[in-house]
Amino acid sequence: MSFLSQLPFSLQTVMLLVASNVFMTFAWYGHLKNMASAPWYFAALASWGIALFEYLLQVPANRIGFQQAGFTVAQLKIVQEVITLSVFVPFAMVYMNEPFKLDYVWAGLCMVGAVYFIFRSA
Repeated sequence: MSFLSQLPFSLQTVMLLVASNVFMTFAWYGHLKNMASAPWYFAALASWGIALFEYLLQVPANRIGFQQAGFTVAQLKIVQEVITLSVFVPFAMVYMNEPFKLDYVWAGLCMVGAVYFIFRSA
């Protein structure tokens, strides 16, 4: 029995979505740093290869979240967006060497509002 299967379904969903988003972020934006001089179609092929691992985590995450944890599709989408921002900001700052922007804070606060509204009637 794996460690992940012993956790509550909602936590399994979140952990799989975090891992999925790490792959997604590298697939979408990593080529801007690593393959800047390569033709776009090489970057696209590399991104598709990385995205396969994203989907191998994202699809089970959404199935567990919807079928076992009882999230609605809208709740899954908002959780995924919050995770995306949470993964993207450190990626942009650490990997892409972009400075911290106060706009990240404002975007995060908007996401807190989105989480509130999507979960308030649950």
